[in-house]
Amino acid sequence: MAENDNSNPTPPPPPPHEQTDPSTVTTLPDPELKPELPVTDQNEQQHQQNPPLQHTESETDSKDNTSQDVVAVEPEPEPEPVTEQRNLQQQKKIPQNLISFKEESNRVSDLSDSERTSLQQFKKLLTETLTDQQVSIYGVPLLSDERTDTILLKFLRAREFKVKESLTMINNTLQWRKDFNIDSLLDEDLGDDLDKVVFMHGFSREGHSVCYNVYGEFQNKELYDKTFGSEERRNRFLRWRIQFLEKSIRKLDFNPGGVNTVFQVNDLKNSPGPAKKELRVATKQALQLLQDNYPEFVAKQVFINVPWWYLAFYTMINPFLTQRTKSKFVFAGPNKSPDTLFKYISPEQVPVQYGGLSVDFCDCNPDFSINDATTEIPVKPTTKQTVEIAIYEKCIIVWELRVVGWEVSYSAEFKPDAKDAYAVIIQKATKMSPTDEPVVSNSFKVSELGKLFLTVDNPTLKKKRLLYRFKIKPYTE
Repeated sequence: MAENDNSNPTPPPPPPHEQTDPSTVTTLPDPELKPELPVTDQNEQQHQQNPPLQHTESETDSKDNTSQDVVAVEPEPEPEPVTEQRNLQQQKKIPQNLISFKEESNRVSDLSDSERTSLQQFKKLLTETLTDQQVSIYGVPLLSDERTDTILLKFLRAREFKVKESLTMINNTLQWRKDFNIDSLLDEDLGDDLDKVVFMHGFSREGHSVCYNVYGEFQNKELYDKTFGSEERRNRFLRWRIQFLEKSIRKLDFNPGGVNTVFQVNDLKNSPGPAKKELRVATKQALQLLQDNYPEFVAKQVFINVPWWYLAFYTMINPFLTQRTKSKFVFAGPNKSPDTLFKYISPEQVPVQYGGLSVDFCDCNPDFSINDATTEIPVKPTTKQTVEIAIYEKCIIVWELRVVGWEVSYSAEFKPDAKDAYAVIIQKATKMSPTDEPVVSNSFKVSELGKLFLTVDNPTLKKKRLLYRFKIKPYTE
């Protein structure tokens, strides 16, 4: 989606000859990301409220982890063998736009005089033209609710505050919603076949709910045919897509100052690509509906695991995109995808399959939830990183830890404070490979005061990222 984006996942835009307006492949301006505190500083604040435990880090500079406001991330070459020529071509196609836009406020008091005048005119004209004064849109009663201004501002921004054009757009949307029978669509049972293709999970650092779009699922021929194999199936897919969108939208906060946009992550790993005609047709149809009827609903579009062919396609349409449009995109190759996500989403909010620690609230992780903060520490090449946690009371300490991609050794031990006491090896130094379990979980019953040491030894020439979190439980005999 583009300037008129939506909270539903947006597929990769169709090839240029299939697209009516190149500006519709992007989204709403990026919320201005303020430089964050180093994660170690954030963690210190958290532990100040939990005096029994303290920790320090060694052999690293925590400031190296400060997030930066970058909207175009250089993808790395594909992990599988590729020719040198393709690598060179891919590097030339990497988007390098570093300009971002601040997401506009939906408070009337923050508008300029001309924008405020346009809003007043828009509301007046809409009141005069609406035959049904009780009509609702996106679950918000139009013209009879304080959330109305937020809705109207979306249409105004989609048409650059041109009142008559905005009026035409919203009237067309209201008619389409009536014809499409949106209200009954919400209760329609369209199955759960696409639950792994599109799902909501967690929140961004700016408070936006995050929508993941996993296009590699369509490599499953049975699922692909079931979704796009005929016109009837494509229409059903479209209804499912709009239903998912409407349900997502109704969870947003349209009150002044509320978060009313969605953060989208598009996983292009094993994506079928533009050669699949059925997918391209369905995509074009969906994009047209979304750009016309769901303006300004996306805060950011992040594309991860980006293949070379997508960058080649992006280069083709790049000259036709406005600077504002291009600023909405973030691209990352397979090796940089986790770090890119962490710029915008805290690791505890990121699913395990994308480098984070969240396991989607399942029973397999009873000790930690999506609300338990994670500490991030960069581990420099050929260095050893040790996390030291001082314990001042009897307790049971539980923790989990991961290094994305591993290729490191990990060990854990407890050293009592008492003189001549023996250290307890909890986890002997073990080489962790990329095929091992992504997250290591452990616990230790502390019967005497001392320190817990978690050590990661990085022998590679690559910078790694250590993620960990811990909590204490009451001591039991």
